[in-house]
Amino acid sequence: MRFLLLLASVAASAADTSKLRIYELAEKGQPAALADLPRLREAQKDKVFTQEMPNPVFRLSDLTFLAPSRKEKLDLYLPHGPARSDRPAVVFIHGGGFTGGDKAEYRSASVSADLARAGYVVVSCNYVLGPKTKEGVWPQNIADCREAVRWVRGHAKELGVNPDRIAVAGGSAGGYLALMVGLSEDKTGPGGDPKATVSAKVAAVIDLYGVVNFSKHGKGDVPGASAAEQAAYLPENQCDRADPPVLILHGTADTTVDIRQSMDMAAALAKAKVAHELIVVEGAPHTFDLHPKGTGWTRVTVRWAANGDQTRVETRSAQPDLAEPTLDFLGRTIGK
Repeated sequence: MRFLLLLASVAASAADTSKLRIYELAEKGQPAALADLPRLREAQKDKVFTQEMPNPVFRLSDLTFLAPSRKEKLDLYLPHGPARSDRPAVVFIHGGGFTGGDKAEYRSASVSADLARAGYVVVSCNYVLGPKTKEGVWPQNIADCREAVRWVRGHAKELGVNPDRIAVAGGSAGGYLALMVGLSEDKTGPGGDPKATVSAKVAAVIDLYGVVNFSKHGKGDVPGASAAEQAAYLPENQCDRADPPVLILHGTADTTVDIRQSMDMAAALAKAKVAHELIVVEGAPHTFDLHPKGTGWTRVTVRWAANGDQTRVETRSAQPDLAEPTLDFLGRTIGK
């Protein structure tokens, strides 16, 4: 057994990626499997890692979570230190315009490592890619992300996860998919599985600058779906009072997804009386992790009391970093 400090990653320099402090179980020619967890647990206890680099995280890559014939896999991130039996978990979904991207891209690895370092078990998943005009892509991409949640819940005991404390998060296209997993019905919604014996429901959703309305984004309709069914593919139309809390993050300098989409999403959540937070990062572009460029952020938090009274709180930061408010949201929704 040996562990490698990851020094290179998609869209990032080696110097940048080394800051992520990810150690990976590396067995040449052998794909990772849950059977590797005991060895990973032993490595987590090894003080040599903290001597070389403080507070690392550990990753098993390319685990199978869909049918054996599927090429899409997931990566598992675990915190350093003693194992627990009740950690909260986060499923992270990469972006890429629905046609590209990967679970190990720098943004996905960065967010996953940050959350694991804070004590969360994190799964970063792939899903079927392709344009809406390609048969078998929609709503299979949503279904794949639901299966990642089911995989975590189904293996909760092995992973040391509390199955009632799972969140879903994603960036850009992944933000859309996270919203669909979190807000639409896991059995009857788009990509739902009425025969599933394990729930894909989550306790919190994080949407990083996600596409929430295709017509506004110029993406067109989902082929093969009727006019009535088209509405079900818009997260704005999936909000109801039973939905879990939602955190939305968006930058004012985003030229890929108009920030008004996130504002519309927040408005739809407010109309449905769903607890949510919208953080607008001044000067931040598209495709950021929890450490965006910018000049600060403004957060609007909206909640409802049992009697229906609304509470709206606005807070500001002179720093653009989003780690603290994101971890604060997760701590209040799924614990830590």
